[in-house]
Amino acid sequence: MTVLALICLTAAIIAEVTATVSLRMASTGKKLWWIGVGAGYVFAFTMLSVVLAEGVAIGVAYGIWAAAGVAITAILSRIFFKEPLTWVMSLGLILIVGGVLLIELGAAH
Repeated sequence: MTVLALICLTAAIIAEVTATVSLRMASTGKKLWWIGVGAGYVFAFTMLSVVLAEGVAIGVAYGIWAAAGVAITAILSRIFFKEPLTWVMSLGLILIVGGVLLIELGAAH
C-alpha cells in the first residue's frame, strides 16, 4: 500500500466515523448536523475511491475502512452517547478486525 493510499484510507475512515457520529446527532433533531453527515460521507467515499485508484484491492480497502469505522464508532458511541459496549460486543469487534487482517494477508499472495 502506497503512502498516498494509506493517508487517503485514514482520511476516509475519519470522515466516515465523523459522518456517522453526526448522523446520530442529527437524529436528535438538530438539522445543522446534516451538513456533517453529507460532507463526511461524500469525502469518505471520495478518499476511498483514491485508495482504489492507487491499486489497493477493493476487498482489502473496504474491509479495513468498514472494520475500523465499526470499531471506532462503537467506542465513540460508548464515550459520547453512553451506549452499551459489552464484552460480547468487544469480542465481535476483535473478530471483525481479525477477519480483515486475514483478508489482507490472503490478498498479499
